[in-house]
Amino acid sequence: MPDAPTSKRPNIVLILNDDMGFSDIGCYGGEIETPNLDRLAANGLRYSQFYNTARCSPSRASLLTGLHPHQTGIGILTYSTGPEGYAGNLNKNCVTIAEVLRKAGYRTRLTGKWHVASNLTEPTDTWPLQRGFDEFYGTIIGAGSFYWPNTLTRGNANAEHEAVEDPNFFYTDAISDEAADFIHRHARDNPGTPFFQYVAYTAPHWPLHAHPEDIAKYKGRFDAGWDTLREERLARMIKAGIIHPNWKLTERDPTQPPWTDAQEREWLARCMEVYAAQIDRMDQGIGRVLKALEDTGQMDDTLVIFLSDNGACAEDIPDDVTPQVLVEDLMIAQEKTRDGRPVRFGNIPEIMPGAEDTYQSYGVAWANLSNTPFRLYKHWVHEGGIATPLILHWPARITAGGELRHMPGQLPDIMATILDITGAAYPQTHAGNDILPCEGESLARSFPQDDTRDTPMFWEHEGNAAVRVGQWKLVRKYPGPWELYDMEADRTELHDLSAEHPERVTEMIALYQAWAERCGVIPREKILELMKAQGAAAFWEEEEA
Repeated sequence: MPDAPTSKRPNIVLILNDDMGFSDIGCYGGEIETPNLDRLAANGLRYSQFYNTARCSPSRASLLTGLHPHQTGIGILTYSTGPEGYAGNLNKNCVTIAEVLRKAGYRTRLTGKWHVASNLTEPTDTWPLQRGFDEFYGTIIGAGSFYWPNTLTRGNANAEHEAVEDPNFFYTDAISDEAADFIHRHARDNPGTPFFQYVAYTAPHWPLHAHPEDIAKYKGRFDAGWDTLREERLARMIKAGIIHPNWKLTERDPTQPPWTDAQEREWLARCMEVYAAQIDRMDQGIGRVLKALEDTGQMDDTLVIFLSDNGACAEDIPDDVTPQVLVEDLMIAQEKTRDGRPVRFGNIPEIMPGAEDTYQSYGVAWANLSNTPFRLYKHWVHEGGIATPLILHWPARITAGGELRHMPGQLPDIMATILDITGAAYPQTHAGNDILPCEGESLARSFPQDDTRDTPMFWEHEGNAAVRVGQWKLVRKYPGPWELYDMEADRTELHDLSAEHPERVTEMIALYQAWAERCGVIPREKILELMKAQGAAAFWEEEEA
């Protein structure tokens, strides 16, 4: 039986993108043209201290369920790493937003990336249609070609042929168009029924694939180089109120040269131009989704949420990588293009990125720019790995257009917020299984005005760990020591205060350890030990290498 309806339940459009830095989009200080996201921000709210979990699969699991990743079975990625909490599949002790809202009478649809199931080719009870979605069009795996995406699926059936047969197919466009189509069909076929549309882009995750006309828009835009551009971004962020003027810009990543000393600068600039074009194309698609809401008269009654799954990605694709590594082990790449040409893998300066037959990434220094003003990246839980833009737009309830909110929050808060504003009931049991309580706090109290958060927030990924209580953040880059930062005075994490506040460090470590035990976090060394005992340690050994 559906939950009892309440008056005028809002539609929910949840937009998540992949591997984008904190300051890339225009309304967060970046150079990239994002007029549609900027419009949402100008008429809605931007949050300056919202956090993801530093990695794609764990973030998706946490976002969808309102739990911490280890509680859902996605402690690392969608590979089984042995013990409970690390199976690589959504478990049966969690419910997705779609499962909760469908029971409340919503229609539910996902277009885009799933990446919370270990079986990539055969439907299981962890695929979208089996976890609350009425319709699904997208990919089961986490990344791949934008021209011919591996594991493209419609419902429960493989749909890769759709990309092969359509010479104009581009995955970002397909995600956008399918989402807009659903909104139109829903208004026609289910008037008066609310809907939940999850739009999960793979852009701007590598490989660097983009339309030539989008790349051309950014020709020369990044020629000033990462050093100058980071300073310019910081100035814009301070002027906008996103960053406090007392927070100093972190130094350039120590592994990277000054831009003036960099080799192959034309190729390097092209990498960032293609990356920008990927985000630009996504924003164009978001514009079509918003137009569908307007054309069907549903904009005012729809909460649109936009955020990223982790900080910018500093992963390089080595120039000696083989297609077999990407295709057979990770199943994320096609070895050839749709017309049979071989794909050229690796960051090779002689090959300009962007075309279907290239497979490249934009590298450490540009990721450092994307995460301005923070340090570190995806994988780590310093601010560069977990800080995400968050935009909320809902004309019926959010009337303080263009304002900033500095109240800290994290992914489980999205489930809590949706429960709050829809009146949907979060279950204690589902399909005969006990369901863990939601870990989030509703953001609705911050809609009319800014607020504070006193309850702790926690993170752990591959041994990298953190806890934040009020203004204090304790963080560790595995296998290093704990560091303590005052987020009010030093959010860029430049001044470690752990030696000055040993009692606070001890108290916060105790909080973290209690949380880790409750949520099923297993120390990194112990996981590797268990995997070696099972003869399955290759994945983690590759990660450490």
